[in-house]
Amino acid sequence: MEIKKNPKSNLENYSKIFMQLGLVLALFITYVAIEKKTFDRQFGDLGDVNMNADMEEEIPITERIEPEIPKTPPPPTPEKIEVVEDEKEVEETVIESTETDEDEAVEVEDIDEVEEAEEVIEDVPFTIIEDVPVFPGCKGNKKELKSCFNKKMQKHFGRKFNADLPNDLGMSPGKKRIIMLFKINKVGDIVDIRAKAPHPRLQKEAIRIIKLLPKMKPGRQRGKAVGVKYTLPMRIEVE
Repeated sequence: MEIKKNPKSNLENYSKIFMQLGLVLALFITYVAIEKKTFDRQFGDLGDVNMNADMEEEIPITERIEPEIPKTPPPPTPEKIEVVEDEKEVEETVIESTETDEDEAVEVEDIDEVEEAEEVIEDVPFTIIEDVPVFPGCKGNKKELKSCFNKKMQKHFGRKFNADLPNDLGMSPGKKRIIMLFKINKVGDIVDIRAKAPHPRLQKEAIRIIKLLPKMKPGRQRGKAVGVKYTLPMRIEVE
């Protein structure tokens, strides 16, 4: 037998009522919460607190004592002041003028003129002379004239030297050295001839050859003609 429910006991019929009651209750709680007043918490009066009170420090007042400056006593007053009358004559100093009168004769001391001594230039070596002596036939600048002079001297010795002399003297084979020294004076002449050789006959032969040199144009130093010393070393081969 099927059991039937009582229509009044079915709660689904009252669901709308329950929802409305819940909505009304929620609105009421919200209203009460909004309307409730709250008050700030009050504390007891602590009085005014001055934070700078502890920061202030009592500073003792000190007084600066200035050192006493000793007073300088005033200079003593003269016992007596003498008044001198301005009646004494003052001697004037006369300054004599150094200017001469046109009519006055002026004595002039004689001035001795000293002649400057002419600078004497001694003989100059050929290697450092400013303007070398000029061998006849040489031309060009200073460097070319110097080179030409040396070549002419070697050529002169080779042509004038007696090549058979060393063999006639019975000298040992090998190279022999002859040194000739002379000076070209201020007028271009060959003077002060000397020679060094391993044999006296070779020495005389070297002097003979130097005496055969032609007259030359003298060398010049600082624009003046001077004597020029020249050294000619030569080597000969003895077979």
